[in-house]
Amino acid sequence: MMNADLSKYNVRTDLALEAQEMATQGQQNGQVPGVWSESESADGITISRMEIKDEQGAQQIGKMIGHYVTLEVPELREGDTTLQDKVATSFAREFEAFLKRIGINKTSSVLIVGLGNWNVTPDALGPIVVENIMVTRHYFELMPDQVSPGYRPVSAVAPGVLGTTGIESSDIVQGIVERAKPDLVIAVDALAAKSLDRVNTTIQIADTGIHPGSGIGNKRKGLTKEILGVPCIGIGVPTVVYASTIVNNTMDMVFEHMKKHTPNTDPLFGVFGKMEENERLELVKEVLNPLGHDLLVTPKEIDKFMEDIANVIASGLNAALHEAVDTDNVAAYTH
Repeated sequence: MMNADLSKYNVRTDLALEAQEMATQGQQNGQVPGVWSESESADGITISRMEIKDEQGAQQIGKMIGHYVTLEVPELREGDTTLQDKVATSFAREFEAFLKRIGINKTSSVLIVGLGNWNVTPDALGPIVVENIMVTRHYFELMPDQVSPGYRPVSAVAPGVLGTTGIESSDIVQGIVERAKPDLVIAVDALAAKSLDRVNTTIQIADTGIHPGSGIGNKRKGLTKEILGVPCIGIGVPTVVYASTIVNNTMDMVFEHMKKHTPNTDPLFGVFGKMEENERLELVKEVLNPLGHDLLVTPKEIDKFMEDIANVIASGLNAALHEAVDTDNVAAYTH
């Protein structure tokens, strides 16, 4: 198989699953050398696990070597609290597997970093999650003899964004890591997706860390093991998609719809119907960018959704990090 060059697509996505789909587009076996993947579905939740094993796989997918888990829940937008509880439980179990894989034991200390901007709703995931985390480090520092078994030292911080602090989030976190010396950093951030269907319905976990602002085209210093000196697990939820991507996806849906009604769509679409996806996307961007219309778009119900998904992630983290919290009943620990 020829090496895939994802740069030609120029599609901004933080999801490894979408990157894999683009890399395997048009292939019969759907496999990428150097990449292992599997998926399972139950109770309306699809869990996809992926491991990028080597540089060849990393180059073709366009993501770093490491493990990625994606939870897709199409009905998550409906606000069903029973489903949210199931998602939190599934998330907790998958996250526990990550902790075991990287050698984090039940007493290791953890720092949770909520990346993003409080004042911009689609970017406020990290700070809202931090607000709902069960922090315990101060108890271990001040009254260790009174801490019940089954808990570990957990601290949390929302460092803000460069535009409001004047300091890179990575630099702030580095300073905290040097003083607090956690065994693990967990970074939570809002992401950008390629597919409209995955906005507000998907959670990604990755042991490769996270790069703040990468999904919206901002090149920022990342939070990774190489930079921080300790393992860093990234958790993200896609909350935005580019207008150009929406237009391109809509064109795809129109093409597929019309093909169901007529075998010959050439008279309808002409040259547009014969263009590759990346060519159409570039054409759409050529039209939108000069007008300033290639906007970041988020659903209108984003306010309610951010509270719900932040509670799901925080509850799952509380259950995964503290043995005393029942993984099968994380709803009891939702704020």
